[in-house]
Amino acid sequence: MSDQKISVVASPAASSPPAKHRVDPLAIIVRFQSLIGLVLVAIGGVIFSPRRHGEILFLNPDNIANIVRAVSETGIIAIGMTFVIITAGIDLSVGAVLGLSAVVTATMMISGGFGLIATILAVLAMGIVFGIVQGTISTRFRLEPFIVTLAGLQAARGLALIVSGNQYINISYGDGPGLAPPVFAVLGERLFDNTVPVATIVFIIFAAIATLVLNTTRFGRYVYAVGGNERAARISGVPVSMVKISVYAITGFASALAGIVHAGQFNFGSANDGMGYELTAIAAVVIGGTSLFGGAGSMVGTVAGTIMLGALANILQLNNITPATQLLATAAIIVLAAVLQSLVRRREGLGR
Repeated sequence: MSDQKISVVASPAASSPPAKHRVDPLAIIVRFQSLIGLVLVAIGGVIFSPRRHGEILFLNPDNIANIVRAVSETGIIAIGMTFVIITAGIDLSVGAVLGLSAVVTATMMISGGFGLIATILAVLAMGIVFGIVQGTISTRFRLEPFIVTLAGLQAARGLALIVSGNQYINISYGDGPGLAPPVFAVLGERLFDNTVPVATIVFIIFAAIATLVLNTTRFGRYVYAVGGNERAARISGVPVSMVKISVYAITGFASALAGIVHAGQFNFGSANDGMGYELTAIAAVVIGGTSLFGGAGSMVGTVAGTIMLGALANILQLNNITPATQLLATAAIIVLAAVLQSLVRRREGLGR
């Protein structure tokens, strides 16, 4: 018996030092895929951009401003969507809530005679309530978020049609009845020597606040915990239901905020506003490195993914590429990002 013990202790396998942890290059690529993609798209933009009098149109300051302005609304929605997807959820209603919010914003100021602050607070509250209702239904009845938010999409579109009467509600500015406060028009302007769109500033501020919430607060840790392992989080005392409802409240808030920005930028509200925005927002989040399986993601990645999609669309537009090709290119990028995430999970033994 003692000889057997000695032989085991002296065996090479037992005495050899533990193997060093190997760094997976694929995992690193997935972690920084949005930044890598953004750099590649920027390089491609410089290479393939049309020239005018020797100037690279893609790098023209006005063109850059147009890119960030164009992605501001979907970027705001994508920031909210990041919270939901980290918890392994999804929200398909965000584009429709944007449309409803734009319609309500225009209606309150033009037809209702409400002031700017009252309108903004009411619309944001509406978005939050809409998200809370969806999150509560999904959590309370254990329904798939896909189904609940798909129904929410239809509900928001229906409400927008009722409020607007299926008509565009134009926003005119002034001090009399039927006119919106002139200060609301600032959302369509540019600051800092007519360079930076105000909508982009709203996007950046919202992204900064969301980053702090996700990375430095207990709620942010709870969001990651619920997405990483809901059962373990519940056992550890995390209020899972509250966290799930809260993230849908955040997407409702983000969608309402984007709707307000939309109404201010284009000076009207329509029930058709925001159609397809939910898919663009989800694409930005996934390309930004947030895992569709939950538990991983970052706001920086989402911002990079949003800008990357905007820059890609801009390059294709500058080269007169059809919108159909733009959609195909976006679809290919989304599939590639999802495949990379799946491969990393398989290597780490986390399932399919």
